[in-house]
Amino acid sequence: MAEATAARPAGHIRIQGVGKRYGQHEVLKGIDLDIEPGKVTVILGPSGSGKSTLLRTINHLEKIDHGLITIDGEYVGYRRKGELLYELKEREVLKRRAEVGFVFQNFNLFPHLTAAQNIAEAPLAHKRWSKPQAAGRALELLARVGLADKADAYPRELSGGQQQRVAIARALALEPKVLLFDEPTSALDPELVGEVLDVIKGLARLGVTLVVVTHEIGFAREVADHVVFLCEGRLVEQGPPQQIFNHPRHPRTAAFFGKVL
Repeated sequence: MAEATAARPAGHIRIQGVGKRYGQHEVLKGIDLDIEPGKVTVILGPSGSGKSTLLRTINHLEKIDHGLITIDGEYVGYRRKGELLYELKEREVLKRRAEVGFVFQNFNLFPHLTAAQNIAEAPLAHKRWSKPQAAGRALELLARVGLADKADAYPRELSGGQQQRVAIARALALEPKVLLFDEPTSALDPELVGEVLDVIKGLARLGVTLVVVTHEIGFAREVADHVVFLCEGRLVEQGPPQQIFNHPRHPRTAAFFGKVL
């Protein structure tokens, strides 16, 4: 495995023909997307277009009905034997999922743990950190997101923006190849949005593959290397920000940005 991943940069995501339905409702309709390693890909689209579902399929929080998703050539939730895919046991899924950090809309911090304890929980469970290491490493990550003075604070003692920054630090703790953000500012008061976006901008310089579902058009313009536009479960258009925002090729993309820009 080391040789396979060393041959190319880490965090290369390939999504091939991915479909997902809930009952009769087809949420994703044959999505094909190649996400370059070390780049920032922003997924945009109207509500109900399948953006968050697509994001959650990347780390197997949502199971796909057909198609393939690999990260550096490896499946997250499956193993392949011949032409068939077999779902892995939960323990193996969790092991592979450790390489894919996920930042949720609503923070999902453990309320009974301090900021530092929230960050240390997964690395200790995966035996990435020793107990003596944990406090120092958690403090380093809190400092990276501008919260070095909040190590002993509980989530209820933090603002929404601070909680989301702790959640980002927690996602970084396992040193993932890929970081997924599901509308990371949607639960925040407007005055707190900037502090979270500034942290994500900083992460864009680390070389980790970032995939961000957001409604923040200004952020997408400034930070994205690649913009993907979804509508009604289909990938309608993709390209560099300048082309997507200034010269959209598809009428649906142009109509969407005509309303929001």
